[in-house]
Amino acid sequence: MTDWRERLASLRQEIDRIDRQILDLLNKRAEIARQVGELKKEHGLRIYVPEREAEILEKLTSTNPGPFPNEAVRTIFREIISASISLEKPMRVAFLGPEATFTHMACLRHFGESAHLIPLINVTEVFESVERGEAEYGVVPIENSTEGVVSNTLDMFVEHNLNIIGEITMEVAHALLSKTGEVAHLKKIYSHPHAIAQCRGWLERHLREIPVFHVESTARAAELASEDPTAAAIASEGAAKLYGLRVIKRNIQDNINNFTRFIIIGKMSPERTGRDKTSVIFSVRDEVGALFRILEPFAKYGINLTKIESRPVKKRAWEYLFFLDMEGHIQDEKVRQAIDEMRLLTSYFKLLGSYPRSI
Repeated sequence: MTDWRERLASLRQEIDRIDRQILDLLNKRAEIARQVGELKKEHGLRIYVPEREAEILEKLTSTNPGPFPNEAVRTIFREIISASISLEKPMRVAFLGPEATFTHMACLRHFGESAHLIPLINVTEVFESVERGEAEYGVVPIENSTEGVVSNTLDMFVEHNLNIIGEITMEVAHALLSKTGEVAHLKKIYSHPHAIAQCRGWLERHLREIPVFHVESTARAAELASEDPTAAAIASEGAAKLYGLRVIKRNIQDNINNFTRFIIIGKMSPERTGRDKTSVIFSVRDEVGALFRILEPFAKYGINLTKIESRPVKKRAWEYLFFLDMEGHIQDEKVRQAIDEMRLLTSYFKLLGSYPRSI
């Protein structure tokens, strides 16, 4: 009977052999990707093609026989794609900072560690950075499953000529963090207003006597907590690692199904993939049944609307801007026809983009 140590050594040798094969294949893939990049540069084509990335990930996950999990497949290949693109030139991606916010985590998940990430202090700066060409792409939050649409992001689309080219959906799990990790030491709590609202019930039940203060980001809250042993922050566990904090309590959000959707903004328009979403904003005329007539073409052409939400128009009292998502791409005939018909009935209309749906 073979000794288990010999069997273990044999298995480890096999893993080492496979790892060398993987490394060899990664370098071969990188060389081909470099040649693709040179061809694109020669013919003035886009280096980053989100629809191509979506196609690669869809093919890999749909044909994956296991046991390696699909989520890990997506993570690894996003890093491979990111590293391959960076051989030519790292992508510059502006995001609503600072580091260790959920927006930062969304950037890393989508663009990978090889992208050049640029933290900015507000949504306006992200839009302006992309519009001026200081960054090729930007990442900002657009809606939260608990708090709803991020109104400032919608306002920016009215003022800037940029497109949505992709989306990232992330589960938002909040933790209570402090320098000591002990509740007994706490005299104050910091966080962003949205994070506080998402944890309101837990705070009322467990820490009602401790004052809570609003700051500009969850990362700023973590930074403040790192400087004061009597303070805690509501932030991500990623912030704990960055700022040297300990976790007092994980998952303190009131809704366990708490997701934030982030959008990627840019100047290009992705091609159709077959798994797309189209977003528009519009205002209606002040007429009886106006909204019904605007939405009627989507029922007529059998197009599924996945979201509609309104917000007041800043500069005109009692007027509203509607944000609408639908399944499909503007290159789909039915989507194009429905949008053409609705556009005629609006007082303001803007196509925000057609892009691959978040996987």
